[in-house]
Amino acid sequence: MKAAFHDRPGPPDVLRYGDVPDPVCPRDGVLIRVEAVAIEGGDLINRASAPPPHPLFVGGYAAAGEVVAVGEAVSDRHVGQTVTSFDLAGSHAELRAVAAGQTWPTPHGLSMAAAAALPIAFGTAHQCLFTRGGLKAGETVLIQAGAGGVGLAAIQLAHRAGATVLATVSGRERAERLAALGLDHAIDHRAADVVAEVMRLTDGRGADLVVDPVGATLGTSLAALRPEGRLVFVGNAGGGGLDLDLWPALQANQSLFGVYMGTQLATPEVHRAVADLLERAASGELTVVVDRTFPLSAAAEAHAHAEGGDVLGRVVLVP
Repeated sequence: MKAAFHDRPGPPDVLRYGDVPDPVCPRDGVLIRVEAVAIEGGDLINRASAPPPHPLFVGGYAAAGEVVAVGEAVSDRHVGQTVTSFDLAGSHAELRAVAAGQTWPTPHGLSMAAAAALPIAFGTAHQCLFTRGGLKAGETVLIQAGAGGVGLAAIQLAHRAGATVLATVSGRERAERLAALGLDHAIDHRAADVVAEVMRLTDGRGADLVVDPVGATLGTSLAALRPEGRLVFVGNAGGGGLDLDLWPALQANQSLFGVYMGTQLATPEVHRAVADLLERAASGELTVVVDRTFPLSAAAEAHAHAEGGDVLGRVVLVP
């Protein structure tokens, strides 16, 4: 099969496109003919910093497509069914083998690109806002990196839950597009003091909840949080160190929650939540924003674009 692979960590140009051995359908899994790949933040971080476990390593978390083989221990998937999937590697290819428990049937009317991009972004946002963050109607939430995949999902879910939604974003055009998805107040982090703006918009109180997928902004997130507020930290998309003085948070009785979805997506509770989110997207209630689509053969170019500062939503590869 054709795939985008690499044999060392580094910039996007370490990715090569060519032939690799076909994966084998596992006994408890399915083999998928991939139709769409969502490039996730973890894909970029892993390619840049994690040594591949072997040559011809195919990375990538998220892919959707048609089931072409089913393992003998699987009874709830069938050949010809379309599914979306998650795993810690293997998405950047024409074929993907994955455990059946890490797949979701795709609802009628949902595109393969949207199906590929939804589970991680929306599943993460749901986990951060509700399971860990305990968001309630009437509260104010600040979402760092509102134009990213998790940010776009969190804006929509928080808005539909009855919260006042603030998000950091760059540029008026992005702010306008996010407003159409439920954003109440955009804060241009390049032009404004984020903490000062949050305090102004909350009459000096601070946000009840902050969702931070950036990492490098954790100090700002804590400073924008009200006393006894909650901060959910979900990754390090901004790169760099994560040193943080937690003494002010202790004094303010604030709570800091970590979310790592790599161990959560296959749990029954999260799996059910993602299935529901897929249905909501298929019905038109939720919008999965795709920034741009590239052929799989241009994976290096796609990764470079995804790492740029002007992306709105997910970048998708098509084999």
